[in-house]
Amino acid sequence: MRGTVIRRGSTWAVVVDLGTDPDTGTRRRKWHSGYRTKRDAERARVEILRRLDTGSYIEPTTVTVAEYLAAEWLPAIRGQIRASTFDACELHVRRYIAPRIGDVPLQKLTRGRVKALYAELAEAGRERRTGGLSPKTVHNVHLTLRKALADAVADDLIPRNPAERAHKLPTDRPEMRTWSPEQLKCFLDHVAEDWLAACWRLAATTGMRRGELLALRWEEVALDAGRVTVVRQLVKADGGVRYGRPKTSRGRRMVAIDAATVAALRTHRRKQLEIKVAVGRGFKDEGLIFCMPDGSPIDPDGLTQRFERHVRQAGLPRIRLHDLRHTHATLALAAGVHPKVVQERLGHSSIVVTLDTYSHAIPALQEDAAARLAALVDGGA
Repeated sequence: MRGTVIRRGSTWAVVVDLGTDPDTGTRRRKWHSGYRTKRDAERARVEILRRLDTGSYIEPTTVTVAEYLAAEWLPAIRGQIRASTFDACELHVRRYIAPRIGDVPLQKLTRGRVKALYAELAEAGRERRTGGLSPKTVHNVHLTLRKALADAVADDLIPRNPAERAHKLPTDRPEMRTWSPEQLKCFLDHVAEDWLAACWRLAATTGMRRGELLALRWEEVALDAGRVTVVRQLVKADGGVRYGRPKTSRGRRMVAIDAATVAALRTHRRKQLEIKVAVGRGFKDEGLIFCMPDGSPIDPDGLTQRFERHVRQAGLPRIRLHDLRHTHATLALAAGVHPKVVQERLGHSSIVVTLDTYSHAIPALQEDAAARLAALVDGGA
């Protein structure tokens, strides 16, 4: 018989015959233990044999969630995804998943236990402070766990993914904070003498991401033509920084820049050359436009902190550095720039992303649409 029910002390077990091992020629048997009654074991035997017949049988293993994630899954995906994405997955595993469900056997992880994990993170998930994680952060943890368990299903380690449909993407989007044209001008006037004045202006007038600004090289800027070509970004990884691909497939792009921004970059280049001469051989020339005085890359978090300090000193409403990108897009759309052009400047994956992100922030677009439709209908009548 392919499956036998056997008593083991106070519990029952099912022993399944898996046939002959092709490498050793010995019989392969698997034990499924821990059934409280003989009837439970008999029911399990029928189900196990059904799975063997349908090809859905999963061999039992004692591997825990933490062992699978750290020893198998993370090493397997390291070379398949961007470095920044891998670092995020590793952080989710190390900080949020492994400490809470890491000791659970992988094959005994349930959807209920996964949902309980998310609830715990939302209530008290912060590592250094009290309180819970934001809904978006919890969802990001969910995406990591769901992908890892999907791979476990594909590798025949578990029959189904307990994280599937265990968490929904939060529908409440954080309030977008942007500056008016007057506030943006006030900021640029305030930082006019800062050594990164050209960086702040380029961020405001192109909507480039922080990492794209810090990875930009002089060879990727055509000042006479008024163009900047984005081909990479600087990201934090492995406790330091590294260069990687743009965030989206359309992130590699050409962005036109205005005359005042060109002038700011020319001034910045002259000052940088003076610093380079003063530093001499100690200058680490990577061709970066925005770098430390010795030529090394600027830490992305350091740039953010410097921006926040300028905002406080200027007495302006507090926004994030990334909100300069939102400000650029919002002002461009309000000025009548076609959404397709805005999408291309921002490097969004599709125009749908651009419209979904910014149309609600510009009532004028809705008003213009209503007026155009009314004119069409009334004119036709």
